[in-house]
This record gives sequence, structure tokens and C-alpha cells, in this order.
Amino acid sequence: MIGEIKKFLRDDGIIRISRSIKELGIKIKELEKVYMAKTGEQVCITKMSEILQLPEENISTAMEALQTIESINAKIGEDGKEIIETLVSEDDEQSRIVDKITILGMIKELSNRDREIIDLRYFKDKTQTQVAKILGISQVHVSRIEKKILNEFRNKLLA
Repeated sequence: MIGEIKKFLRDDGIIRISRSIKELGIKIKELEKVYMAKTGEQVCITKMSEILQLPEENISTAMEALQTIESINAKIGEDGKEIIETLVSEDDEQSRIVDKITILGMIKELSNRDREIIDLRYFKDKTQTQVAKILGISQVHVSRIEKKILNEFRNKLLA
């Protein structure tokens, strides 16, 4: 039980990072503090590599893995735009509109049950288990139906 609690506390991020990389990241942070206190300067990756006797790639990987993850929906700048809004061009926006119209058209062609599954899963953010309970079928059955529908969509879009 204690082990599971410790594992949960270690693996609290959105992306799972191996224990060894997390431990290396902790060593690096400690090294940065000590080096700054002694020299008054930031320690470079090459110096860290020498001190820790590890390849620079490992140091770099651990440093990147410990950075906080920024949501693409996070607000930035004075105008409060989301990051995703700054990445999408007008051409991308037009393409997204066409894609949305195409997908909505394909959804309308589905049977009532299939349409409800897609609606619950992708527009109402329900899990397969939740959808199964709502429809009175098994989660495995929901998974199979969803997979079949998405394969049909993919085939229609690629045709």
C-alpha cells in the first residue's frame, strides 16, 4: 500500500517520466544550486556532464523532462489569446471548417445508436464505460462500435 502511494506521488504529472530521469533531474537541480552558490554563475550542460560523469544527452533529456507542460489552450500575451490561436493560420482555419462540415455530414449518416456513441464520446467527453452504462451495453462493445465508426470515417476521408 505504501509503495502504491509513493508511486502515485512520484507519477503525478500529465506525462509519465521514468524514475531514473526524475532522479537525475533532482541531482541536476541540486547541482545547479550548489554551483550557483559557489561560483555565482549558471552551470552549463558540458560542465554538468563532467561533474556527473554522464553524457550531455542524458543531462539535456532530464532537464527537458522536468519542465512544466504548457497547455495549448493557455492564455498568452496582452490580448489573452490561446497558444493554439497563435499557431493556426487562416488557411488552417478554413481547412478546419471544411473538415468540421465533412465530419458533421458523416455523423448525420450514422445510425441513431452510432451517432449517440460519437456524440457522447467526442462532444460530451464521456468515457467508453460511461457510454456503455448510458446505452446499456458493455464497454468492449462500445469500443468495437467506436473503432468501426472511426475506421469508416477514415476510409471516407482518404477516398
